[in-house]
Amino acid sequence: MFVVAVAVGSVRVPLDETVRALTGADPHDPRWGVIVRQIRLPRAITAALAGAALSVAGLQMQTLFRNPLADPYSLGVSAGASLGVAVVVAGISAGGGTFTAGAAGASRLGMVAAGAIGAAAVLAVILVLARWVRSVVTLLVIGVVLSSAVSSLVSLMLAWTAPQRAQQYWVWQLGSFSGTSLGDLTVFAPVVGLGLAGALASVKPLNALLLGEGYARTMGVRVRRIRALTLVGASLLAGGVTAFCGPVAFLGITVPHVARRLLATSDHRFLMPGALLTGALVALACSVVAQLPGTDLLLPINIVTSLIGAPIVIAVLLRARTNVAGVA
Repeated sequence: MFVVAVAVGSVRVPLDETVRALTGADPHDPRWGVIVRQIRLPRAITAALAGAALSVAGLQMQTLFRNPLADPYSLGVSAGASLGVAVVVAGISAGGGTFTAGAAGASRLGMVAAGAIGAAAVLAVILVLARWVRSVVTLLVIGVVLSSAVSSLVSLMLAWTAPQRAQQYWVWQLGSFSGTSLGDLTVFAPVVGLGLAGALASVKPLNALLLGEGYARTMGVRVRRIRALTLVGASLLAGGVTAFCGPVAFLGITVPHVARRLLATSDHRFLMPGALLTGALVALACSVVAQLPGTDLLLPINIVTSLIGAPIVIAVLLRARTNVAGVA
């Protein structure tokens, strides 16, 4: 799927020539090398990293809150990043450059930094509250309420912003894997790698949490510590993706369920790497669909992920209702 994601686009590059370009050989047409290495390769790497990050973060949140509908953005990290970007958009000058794919210079760097700072600020608030809140359900409700409040502040800010600038924000909200350059990946990839490494290291405590915090304590798990580490790790993954790609929807909530069905297990020793690979696969597939191969059109990534993810969420809800009815 990675090779396919690099091969397809508005310009058709033969699959064998794509492989030649990826392995360092020169394609027969020099233009194909530029297209593959400088445009499509960063996009495919970004899609794979974003899909893996959001899927693992979603799995962490669903396990921590014992809620099948929890996702990486439940605690308001995405809303915090959106606030940071909205501040930048509202403050840039009319000639300050665009914020579409391939934007470079201070405008691009400023928006990525603003998104990361906004996400970090919300995470800091959540971590402070987590020290005083014992119930994860209460913490989840606080996160949802905080996210709603921050989103309202963003809407108010955009209402006072010039329409041209507000439009830039809404373009960012639609999400994109195409705006990340090879230079951006030198920051994005280590951030995601750090978050994924932390998630893989937390497999045993998360398995213990499957049966509740009380059981986990009897197994010697330091619940508050693992809760804080899980929140930091999931927020690092979600915040990094949001800063570079925008708030990519549905991957974090749907892919963990797909991985569970494929592997038929809740054991995080298998489910964590399974969600990582499935998330990368699904994100790459969505990236291919968004390119509308053979045309010059490009769909926002959130349109594709929503069309794929919405039926899965509905199926999860219906299945949960059926299970409750069966127990009753």
